[in-house]
Amino acid sequence: MTDVAEATGPEAQYRAYLAEGRFMIQKSRSSGQYVFYPRVAEPGTGARDLEWVAPSGLGRVCATTVTRQRPEKGGDYNIAMVDLDEGPRVLSRVTGMAPDEVTIGLRVEAYVDELDGAPAVLFRKVEGAQ
Repeated sequence: MTDVAEATGPEAQYRAYLAEGRFMIQKSRSSGQYVFYPRVAEPGTGARDLEWVAPSGLGRVCATTVTRQRPEKGGDYNIAMVDLDEGPRVLSRVTGMAPDEVTIGLRVEAYVDELDGAPAVLFRKVEGAQ
């Protein structure tokens, strides 16, 4: 497993953070805009002054669908697009509830766990959220 200090390139650095159990995104020092998925330059401006920051991890589901699978293959699961409070959109899964109970507008929080044998950012419903 590569640690962040040894990782080269934004993708490798992102994966190294996940391996440490940390969800990190990038932010442009000049514009203040948050960036996800990891890149070498900010989309739109081309600014190459991106730094790694820890987001709040909070967001809202803006789209969701249920993927159907046989029970022996793990059963049904959802795929959700989450708008982080910082602005970027993340494609992931919402866990801890039935896949068809995940709704647009649901308030969620990120956490890092293993998915298909690799660390990944997943989301769960914020306690008390409707």
